[in-house]
Amino acid sequence: MNNFELQKVVEEISSHYFQKPFEHRVKFNPRLQTTGGRYLLRTHNIEINPKYYQKHGFKEIEGIIKHELCHYHLHIAGKGYQHRDEDFKRLSKQTGAPRHCTSLGEKKYRYLYQCTSCEQNYYRVRQMNPTRYLCGKCRGKLKLIPQSEIL
Repeated sequence: MNNFELQKVVEEISSHYFQKPFEHRVKFNPRLQTTGGRYLLRTHNIEINPKYYQKHGFKEIEGIIKHELCHYHLHIAGKGYQHRDEDFKRLSKQTGAPRHCTSLGEKKYRYLYQCTSCEQNYYRVRQMNPTRYLCGKCRGKLKLIPQSEIL
């Protein structure tokens, strides 16, 4: 699916589920890392993460599009468009837009610490000093597991 096909799909979903036209641009943005899509307030454009289409297919993208269109149509109408607003929650439920997208399942941590007593694992993105911390489960000492043993 390319940006042109994505634009047509978004326009069809907007007219079918929201009974309103989508009059701005939508495109795939491969730089998105932690989200399925985003609605840009200043330009009213929508960006979609292409990794979700590649990994989960059209059904997942359709849910992300519905979610972003909820933000879009509510913002254009001057209503509450944020996740915490009742207008957003109501419209999401009416259209069947998911609150969160499915995880990509990519490993985000780089360090693994393990308790020497109970072998509880602690996954961390940033490195830490294991001598300054104890296990939250049994108060045992922590040790860093080398990267070669994680894989």
